[in-house]
Amino acid sequence: MGSKVEFVRVTPEEAGQKLLQFLQRRVDKDVPKSAIMRWIRTGQVRVNKGRVKPFVRLKQDDMVRIPPYTIDELRASEQKKEKLDSAKEHVELIIVGEADGLLVLYKPAGLPVQPGTGHADAVTTRLKAKYADAPFCPTPAHRLDKNTSGLLLVATSYTRLQELHELFRNEHALGKHYLAWVEGRWKYPDTVELHDQLSKQTQEDGKERMETGGGKESLCTVTPLLVTNRKSLLHISLQTGRTHQIRVQLSSRNHPIIGDTKYNGLPNTQGMLLHAWRIVLPDESFICMPRWTPPFDVGAELVSNI
Repeated sequence: MGSKVEFVRVTPEEAGQKLLQFLQRRVDKDVPKSAIMRWIRTGQVRVNKGRVKPFVRLKQDDMVRIPPYTIDELRASEQKKEKLDSAKEHVELIIVGEADGLLVLYKPAGLPVQPGTGHADAVTTRLKAKYADAPFCPTPAHRLDKNTSGLLLVATSYTRLQELHELFRNEHALGKHYLAWVEGRWKYPDTVELHDQLSKQTQEDGKERMETGGGKESLCTVTPLLVTNRKSLLHISLQTGRTHQIRVQLSSRNHPIIGDTKYNGLPNTQGMLLHAWRIVLPDESFICMPRWTPPFDVGAELVSNI
């Protein structure tokens, strides 16, 4: 039993048993209880062609549908579920706000939005674990670099997701604002527009990085908030959304972001100090201050006039 759908009739001896107990005796002994419960919950098990609860009592001659399964597939499925549960328990998602069809998350530095090679834990993995039974799994509407912290908008309906995708495709339809600590004394006294052409280059070790000189037009506006001889706090407004844009544009002017070792920044125990602190939509705006600690903590008064 297991390789195809089975229809099993309840015998006189089995009548009166709860469905879960019946199935535990009828299927392979290696099928975990959690898998049987999931079959019942998702309607894969039926009694007389209808969906039922796991503890309903069976009657003689009831016809029970048992779905096809293999032990190897069930084990793989259970292992995947355990990983999702582990991700949920590992670090809970930090929700800083909600709006119509939206969750507003704080994404910490070091956590990728999507899983990939070498990192199974990700925002989407945690969302799938936390909202496993939701009719629509909350889905990020945009991305942040793994080592960038800050605001992440997550749609809780497909309609809102499509609306946000359209906004993010139109670079002039919304405002994306960042804070960054960079190395050295910022050379421009007032707000300045940075204009570059960025292209992707493959290095000798096979890794890719973005470089200035040819490629797609990249624009951002930078305002100094706090300048010292050794480091400067900048406010950056993006007019375009190129890969690693802020990191490359600042590094190319000899002001790499502190902690951004990929683009010539010095290592830092707090990681890369780039934070998406504000997103402005046509009818909504969201703010989340960075959680940097001294000597890089930022008070709200520094950005209150922006």
